[in-house]
Amino acid sequence: MAGPEYIPPNARSAVNPQTPDRWNRGAWLFRDETLHALEVLLDEAFPIPGTRFRFGIDGIIGLVPGVGDVLAGLLSLVIPLAGWFRGVPYVTLARMAANIAIGVLVGSIPLFGDIFDIAWKANRRNYNLLRLHLVEPHRHTGRDWGFLLLLAGLLAGVFALPVIVFVWLISWLLGR
Repeated sequence: MAGPEYIPPNARSAVNPQTPDRWNRGAWLFRDETLHALEVLLDEAFPIPGTRFRFGIDGIIGLVPGVGDVLAGLLSLVIPLAGWFRGVPYVTLARMAANIAIGVLVGSIPLFGDIFDIAWKANRRNYNLLRLHLVEPHRHTGRDWGFLLLLAGLLAGVFALPVIVFVWLISWLLGR
């Protein structure tokens, strides 16, 4: 009769579901079904009667002035976090972060931002990026790089604008 076989700690939960494995406790949160349900809840849970448009609690939370868009943005971080755990390339994670940032920044503009946030649907975009990567890991990297280059150009313009205005203002003041 052989003695008890050694089971490594990370394999115990697969062998005996009663034995908790601390690394897999939150695994249910990153399953496809849970992420899809989160995406629907945040972006598409409620139909607008008489139209084909839908919105989710992201649009409702965003109506709260000041903190609403930030809270909705924090909820939106679950999908990129799941992507990181599942091995999505960093360029795709950066694109997901940009989708959330655009939704939070533009969404913070009263009224217009709320309408934009409902139409932008960052969570649906991010969920689709995650699914696309898992099905065909290298298919969309060119598009991601193009998106990031465009975003980098826009950010460079945003950061350059105050410098240009400052230089113009100084030259105008010195000219007077």
